[in-house]
Amino acid sequence: MLKIGVLALQGAIREHIQQVDKVGCKAIAVKSVEDLKGLNGLILPGGESTAIRKLLDQNNLLEPIRTLAEEGMPIFGTCAGLILLAGEVVGCESPHLGLMDVVVERNSYGRQVDSFEVELSIKNIGQNIPAVFIRAPHIVSVGQNVEILATFDNRIVLVRDRHYLGCSFHPELTEDVRIIKYFVEMIKQFNHTSLAKLDSI
Repeated sequence: MLKIGVLALQGAIREHIQQVDKVGCKAIAVKSVEDLKGLNGLILPGGESTAIRKLLDQNNLLEPIRTLAEEGMPIFGTCAGLILLAGEVVGCESPHLGLMDVVVERNSYGRQVDSFEVELSIKNIGQNIPAVFIRAPHIVSVGQNVEILATFDNRIVLVRDRHYLGCSFHPELTEDVRIIKYFVEMIKQFNHTSLAKLDSI
């Protein structure tokens, strides 16, 4: 059984864990470096990107996650998770993890009260897929080798960059599991297991 970690510091943690369980994988709540061991993939949930970054630093998780990612561990970032993955964030001096070849702008769709749900057509995944936008970022631009999977209102909202998947919205807040299934297939393709000794990551 594949083990998929869900960064459990702040944000929509429970919903991601439920979706991972629903598609037949084992969900691991990641709060420490110890929790990273043996994972096949990792989800960075939505929430508040600045708060999550502070907690990543406090728990000494930023560099271990970056190391495992660079070794080939697939990572899926939603909303704030996308901001953490981005190589550049508009208005920020430096990126967080800086793993994806994308430029992201925060809070592109208004405040919390402006939240909404739409249905998207997503390349390689399907039609009429519900997407919940809550204080969502959008992807301003992508690198040459980044695949655009979905757009909304002429803005890029879902992309794949090698073994990284990033989206502006919250697929975990719906009953549709097609996007998480796509991530599971990515994990199978890269076949990574984080077996490195904890003191080396």
